[in-house]
Amino acid sequence: MKAYVFPGQGAQFAGMGKDLYERSAKAQKLFDEANKILGFEITKIMFEGNDEDLKQTKVTQPAIFLHSVILALTTEDIKPDMVAGHSLGEFSALVANGALSFEDGLKLVYKRALAMQKACEKAPSTMAAILGLEDSKVEEICASIKEEIVVAANYNCPGQLVISGSIKGIELACAKMKEAGAKRALPLSVSGAFHSPFMEPARIELAEAIQSTTFNRPVCPVFQNVNAAPSVETDEIKKNLIAQLTAPVLWTQSVQNMINHGATQFYECGPGKVLQGLIKKIHASVETSSV
Repeated sequence: MKAYVFPGQGAQFAGMGKDLYERSAKAQKLFDEANKILGFEITKIMFEGNDEDLKQTKVTQPAIFLHSVILALTTEDIKPDMVAGHSLGEFSALVANGALSFEDGLKLVYKRALAMQKACEKAPSTMAAILGLEDSKVEEICASIKEEIVVAANYNCPGQLVISGSIKGIELACAKMKEAGAKRALPLSVSGAFHSPFMEPARIELAEAIQSTTFNRPVCPVFQNVNAAPSVETDEIKKNLIAQLTAPVLWTQSVQNMINHGATQFYECGPGKVLQGLIKKIHASVETSSV
């Protein structure tokens, strides 16, 4: 069975999407439509901007979404049996499986980006990647820091877990992780503590937009970040999508469950090959490739 997976923030690169625009009239139409929906020329930044330009939150998230979704919508042989997306990528997955329209997906992603940026500015916070420790040990250390907020945020693959929290909390946690034997405890260059309680203002703001958006019954299940389980019911999809901003991304568990449900081939649809690398670390024998 074929599983299509969609990357999240961090997969962007200068010039992204330009080849798609130049080779497909359908892609051109969708990119031009995106400029109108957003009210600025995101294509100019994607095709001609530099890495710094692409790091703007209001650009990064819609840019990755557009690259992934337009690639999916203009590749005729994409017929997924199941889909999943890493964080932001879940919105791309929901367009690819028909749960969301292109326009509604883009509007929600842009709303999400702006809401997350506001939340980051409201309370300074950060994230760190912890390599070489058992998930349970990372969770135990996070829970031991009582005076600060520190939580597990991204279960990327065995031995790679990203934590999220206050700046002081992450500093304390990184020191404890190293003492416990972590190979690396690496602070990340991010604007805030994504998938943590710090995103609660953004969750509230996005919830209203998601609830007022029409979702369709998808053509195949989406394995959602918050519970790593397959969903096809629109009310459940909405609920999980709202919870996603403050809940951890259960990527390891999602991939394992997709394999348990019959996935043998994983196709990464979007910029980069990050998810293929993670999937191989989760289950070495499955086939992975790029769309």
